[in-house]
Amino acid sequence: MSDVLPAEFALIARHFRPLAGPGAFDLRDDAAVLAPPPGRELVLTVDAMVAGVHFLPDDPPDLIGRKLLRVNLSDLAAKGAMPIGYLMTVSTPRGTPDAWFAGFAAGLAQDQHEYGVALLGGDTTSTPGPISLSLTILGHVAPGQAVHRWGAKPGDGVWVTGTIGDGALGLAVARGKLPDPTGHLLSRYRLPQPRVGLAICGIPSAGMDVSDGLVQDLGHICRASDLTAEIDAKLVPLSNPARQAGPEWLATCLTGGDDYELLLAVPPDHQVALLGAAQEAGIAVTRIGSFRSGPPQVMVRGPDGEPMSLATGGWSHF
Repeated sequence: MSDVLPAEFALIARHFRPLAGPGAFDLRDDAAVLAPPPGRELVLTVDAMVAGVHFLPDDPPDLIGRKLLRVNLSDLAAKGAMPIGYLMTVSTPRGTPDAWFAGFAAGLAQDQHEYGVALLGGDTTSTPGPISLSLTILGHVAPGQAVHRWGAKPGDGVWVTGTIGDGALGLAVARGKLPDPTGHLLSRYRLPQPRVGLAICGIPSAGMDVSDGLVQDLGHICRASDLTAEIDAKLVPLSNPARQAGPEWLATCLTGGDDYELLLAVPPDHQVALLGAAQEAGIAVTRIGSFRSGPPQVMVRGPDGEPMSLATGGWSHF
């Protein structure tokens, strides 16, 4: 974190220097220096979060920090990679209280410990707009084993981890549009569960994580692989709170996003390997459809078995 005023140096020393890992030089230099583990390839990915878009302005700052780190960890998990460290940019309005930074850093520290990752550097700036955060995470994977969006084949199954729709319903809860007696849905929106530790390398032919909506993200794999995917809405795994929300929320579950579950194209002869890896990691996996030859599109069969009409496939920033 460089080119900052003395007050910012003090803020960095209080809140971010304790998060620094090996190669970060206690955040006293302009860059970190590190090497990947021997015989491994680097994997890099970046995500941004903006108040009012990716989190609500009054969300607890520790949960904002944890979500920022976790959405990036989810991208690494989708590549089959293990995390090393991250770079971060924090842009806040002038006058943001020190307690906000303390809570934000405490959340990061909690998840650094849980996921074995550390801060390597970044930047702090002021902004006249809402809080804007960006995090670039570095991971490592065996050479040639990173999972890509392309490569799905006709006959591959469409598989997902965990449950779908909780994040989108949690946002509806936060906006007062849906009750949440157990607090499960709001928790899933504020605190994704990245599937780090699920050993997928060599199992799927393609994959990514679900951030912008199941249907939309599956469409990305279809376009990259030039295939049609067909999924059965009855097979899409929903949590009990999501089911209790009622069938009128099914389309939101399929398209709302913020799931941060893995979406995988798995050849039939790799299904047993996936189930074994999932059991080892303690993560549920569910087959919800299949890929076939055809134009790049996603077909959704509704609970009645008929094609389901969706107003949108998922979230778009533009």
